[in-house]
Order: sequence, then C-alpha cells, then structure tokens
Amino acid sequence: MPFLRFLYSQPGRVIRVVLGLALILTGASLGGWWWALAVIGLLPLATGILDICTLGPLFHRPLSGRRFRADTVKR
Repeated sequence: MPFLRFLYSQPGRVIRVVLGLALILTGASLGGWWWALAVIGLLPLATGILDICTLGPLFHRPLSGRRFRADTVKR
C-alpha cells in the first residue's frame, strides 16, 4: 500500500512532525476550544518522533517504522 509506505518513510516522518507542530501551534495561538486541535496534534508529532505508525497494525504491518523498512528490504 503506497500510502503506508510513505508514512513509514523518512519524509513521511518529517511531514507528521511538521503537521503535529502546526496543529499544536494553531490550537495554542487561537485558544478556547481550539486547544482540542493542539491535543490532536500530539498524535502525529509523537508518532513521527517515535518512528511508529498507528495505522500499520490495522493492515497487518508492524508498528515500528524501523521494522517495516527492514521487512521491505528483505522482500
């Protein structure tokens, strides 16, 4: 699945971190109920930093990005 392959890649990690930071900064700057957006931004930020993909197990792929890339090279 090309989308999962992108999420597990290094550019995918960078995009998730940037998206998470953007959501957090937007939610924090707008205040009020927008703080919920900042809380939601923690998920892509954390998954990008920790090199995990929460969608992977739904498609019978490993949670770890390192393991996914290692398995892809073996195939």
